[in-house]
Amino acid sequence: MSAASKPEIFSSACPHDCPSTCSLEVEKLGPQKIGRVRGAEDNSYTAGVICAKVARYAERTHHPDRLMHPLKRVGAKGEGKWERISWEEALDTVANKFLEQEKKLGPETVWPYYYAGTMGLVHRDGINRLRHVKKYAGQESTICINLARAGWKAGVGVYRGADPREMAKSDLVVIWGTNAVHTQINVMTHATRARKERGAKIVVIDPYRNATAIAADHHLMLKPGTDGALALGIMHILFRDGMADREYLEKYTRDFLEFEEHLQTKTPQWASDITGLTVAEITEVAHLIGKTPKTFLRLGYGFTRSRNGAVNMHAATCIAAVTGSWKHEGGGAFHTNGAIFHWDMSLIEGHDALDPKVRMLDQSRIGPVLTGDPQDLKDGPPITAMLIQNTNPMDVAPELAKVHAGFAREDLFVCVHEQFMTETAKMADIVLPATTFVEHDDIYQGGGQNHITLGRKVIEPLGECRSNHWVICELAKRLGAEHEGFQLTEIELIEKLLKSSGWPDVETFMQSKWVDAQVPFEEAHFLNGFGHEDGKFHFAADWSEVGRNFSGMPALPDHWDVIQKPDEQHPYRLVTAPARNFLNTSFTATPSSLKREKRPTVLLHPEDAKNIGVNQDDVVRMGNAQGSLLIHVDIFDGLQPGTVVVEGIWPNKHFIEKIGINLLVGADAAKPNGGAAFHDTAVWIKPN
Repeated sequence: MSAASKPEIFSSACPHDCPSTCSLEVEKLGPQKIGRVRGAEDNSYTAGVICAKVARYAERTHHPDRLMHPLKRVGAKGEGKWERISWEEALDTVANKFLEQEKKLGPETVWPYYYAGTMGLVHRDGINRLRHVKKYAGQESTICINLARAGWKAGVGVYRGADPREMAKSDLVVIWGTNAVHTQINVMTHATRARKERGAKIVVIDPYRNATAIAADHHLMLKPGTDGALALGIMHILFRDGMADREYLEKYTRDFLEFEEHLQTKTPQWASDITGLTVAEITEVAHLIGKTPKTFLRLGYGFTRSRNGAVNMHAATCIAAVTGSWKHEGGGAFHTNGAIFHWDMSLIEGHDALDPKVRMLDQSRIGPVLTGDPQDLKDGPPITAMLIQNTNPMDVAPELAKVHAGFAREDLFVCVHEQFMTETAKMADIVLPATTFVEHDDIYQGGGQNHITLGRKVIEPLGECRSNHWVICELAKRLGAEHEGFQLTEIELIEKLLKSSGWPDVETFMQSKWVDAQVPFEEAHFLNGFGHEDGKFHFAADWSEVGRNFSGMPALPDHWDVIQKPDEQHPYRLVTAPARNFLNTSFTATPSSLKREKRPTVLLHPEDAKNIGVNQDDVVRMGNAQGSLLIHVDIFDGLQPGTVVVEGIWPNKHFIEKIGINLLVGADAAKPNGGAAFHDTAVWIKPN
């Protein structure tokens, strides 16, 4: 490219595990080189703004540590000794091992394991097509969204809500349980626009003073896992002080009189005793909500990653129903827009080959599964072979000690298809180099917004990197797996997906770049009825509709006291919050992210540091029944005494004893539909 010529600009979407799914403009500097990555200014949600880590994507794409060739382990597991091999040998080895284990123990001994390292529908979900055709063990994908969605659906009835762009038209934006500055920067774009143009206020509800809380007008710094109590305290005040919209409640909700009676004992003092907030703090925000018709509740995932998370989400959704803020543009609530996209994933995932008799294994309980827990294995054969794409369980899964023990098994064959030599890849027998999103075609939905975006391949794959779809199709040939989806290119799959799902064709997307899938105002605000069969918002939840394990759950919103409470042996509550420059363990290899995050630390309140007897930068030992680890101290007054925070899922190698923070997080399945309680952990802390 000459100095005078301008780089070609490609339209795409951020593929990473984030609800924003930002629309991007990517500079192409050569056949295998990208330049700057910018937010698309003409996309009404992205509005030209993206997070700093994705803006630096060229650093990740062209990182010298990118995996470029297939590798075979030649040393002990985890030793790091590898031999470069051809793709032919690598794929033959994987297929032969799968067939060998299948012959010995049946197909359910093979477990394809994946998650959201890419949110592209072709490259994330295509692994299920191989699973279903071969009758390999199933996966219950519980690690992220289950509890939040169960709580939302219990009240609202369907996975959609107010147009998230309406935050810019709000007079009060309540950002609850999500550090948007770190994880969903576009939430802040629209909220701050409302502040600038309308004088709107921003309320943040979060256990510590993070970057989003600093940007807020009001920060309710509650104890972890007490969000339901806060919601009830707010609604008690709304009813008590005449701020409930009774006409709306009568027309659009069910069980509101029973709920109002239930709230009589949920006083601000009751909520204060549970949350650690003052009565004055709770009352001020309740009055702000009650006096502001255009109040927009932006409800995140963080506050649901607790053993009572689904109940907490349900309680929070009730506030908009009590005030009737759904009636107003700029009012109502939003958590996810998953239902507006109405995808037909049958071809990509091979639904026609799905056998409901095949056992389903809980993704979050990979540790117990791999260490042979009969209950987790559903009394079936052990897992002896795995194909892993788009996830890094050696760092991100709960109960890491069991996860590490499972991957260390000599009888477990593992193939990891990855972009970098992650902690999970280090435990593999075969490592395959994967493309990044600029090296393949895919289609993306914005769960936290409203657009479908086509992401075309910008550059040719680097080295010998191959896409997830290519690998799945090549393995299918060797495994004797036959299905139409294995015969199609990425673009052909996308074309058929769009047609069967009722969306415009690929050519239209190539011209328009994206399609706005937002439903009309009346539907988004449920003025034509909520998602339940009776068209009402449900204050009394029927948890059996959203999960199998619902015994003991309260029907009416409440503080469900099943969290790990501090006790004499474990006096602190640990929250494992997201870091600004990491995304799970994505970006943990890039120097700019590592430089900004520096090292793993535990945020300790000054009172707690004094009681423990430690100073800034000291090393403490933190643990519980699952194990303990060493970590540096960062003394910080932006949390309640007794609450401690560790930001970022740092790879194990960055910890002093080479094992990460999820060592301390339990893998027990939270009710009603499973999922690990990543922010619900009681620990002890001692000087080292």
